Amino acid sequence: MDSPFALIASTRDPASITMASYLKEYMDFSFDGSEGNYTSWIHRNVRLHISDRSMLHMEELDKIFPYSKAFVFLSQHRSQSGTRALTCHFPGNYGQNRFGGNYRELAIAYPGLQKEYMKTLITKRDMIEDYQIVIESSHHGPTSLKKPAFFVEIGSTEIEWADKKACSLICDSILKVTESDTTPCGKVAIGLGGTHYPEKFTKVLTESEYGLAATAAKYDLALVDKEMLDQMLTKSVEKVSAFLIDWKGLGKEKKRIMALAAETGLEIIRV
Repeated sequence: MDSPFALIASTRDPASITMASYLKEYMDFSFDGSEGNYTSWIHRNVRLHISDRSMLHMEELDKIFPYSKAFVFLSQHRSQSGTRALTCHFPGNYGQNRFGGNYRELAIAYPGLQKEYMKTLITKRDMIEDYQIVIESSHHGPTSLKKPAFFVEIGSTEIEWADKKACSLICDSILKVTESDTTPCGKVAIGLGGTHYPEKFTKVLTESEYGLAATAAKYDLALVDKEMLDQMLTKSVEKVSAFLIDWKGLGKEKKRIMALAAETGLEIIRV
């Protein structure tokens, strides 16, 4: 039987290689005899899988790990600004699927896992003061897995991807979270509006009882109709009970989005 959590790495991703190397060298993950799979006698709740495929297209993981509770992808992060950042997010496509996954499909979110990871990572902030710690809005694949998918990332250049200290802190944080019983969020919301790096939502996530399922940035709001909103509300292992609205970050979609949210009868929280 599989371990409850599967950490997914790719040889195509330099940051992923750095993190996988740390897990093998210092966390005792060793080859278990099956293709690409590594286990650790110390961290028995987790299995490491290293593939030569792009993580954005790994839609077959349910077959490899049919009993896993969730898939955590160890990934690089890219940005035009080159900002040093530790980010995380749930995958999903509001429209086109240029970077893996299916057209207009969201992956299953795991709010409690994201919340505990972010809170754990922030406790290590003094060791990585030059990195921004922030969530991202939902984007790219894979999207069709039957279990939650969660990306933990480091960016945004080759320098950060090779940063052994920062990569080890990411691994230590996710191992700590996956090896304890993840505490369900007091409440769960979906996020609508703002930038791709929603600092307002990050603050709510780390400083309140709320966890987050899918989030849609301002640039994706035109694609959020009732069908897509239903996915945002239902594709979560914890029940969504509210909307987190970046009131100043809704742009020209404000009236329509607010009407869609009101139709659900769920709580609406403006930030």
